[in-house]
Amino acid sequence: MKQLKDVMTPDVVVINPNSTIAEAAQQMRDGDFGLLPVGEDDRMIGAISDRDIVVRAVAEGLAGSTSVRDVMTQGIRWCYEDQSIDEAATLMSEHQIRRLPIINRDKRLVGIVALGDLAAHKAAIGPAADALAEISEPS
Repeated sequence: MKQLKDVMTPDVVVINPNSTIAEAAQQMRDGDFGLLPVGEDDRMIGAISDRDIVVRAVAEGLAGSTSVRDVMTQGIRWCYEDQSIDEAATLMSEHQIRRLPIINRDKRLVGIVALGDLAAHKAAIGPAADALAEISEPS
């Protein structure tokens, strides 16, 4: 059974909560990703997604100088790198998550898994499709 460490994207960029949303958007653009874990004092305290920037900042008329802390999602879900693809797909489905931070057993961030990462592996096509269907349903 494949584990998340086999399908995750390693080398995750982490942003400081005092950075601006303009800086976050630039990092997302330059790195071609849609989620940045937010780290403070060597701890993951949340995450900011491209959707957070659009819905919580731009749509509300906030400036690019707004801090990441003001629009980030707190209390994010995550999985361990040695958990199965099925476990991640189930969690993503239950909580309508498109991107999931992955940590090691020392609670250090080691990667990100997106729905596309799951779908790219034949063993995960069923769970990833189920997760996508659940996430795509209106809440």
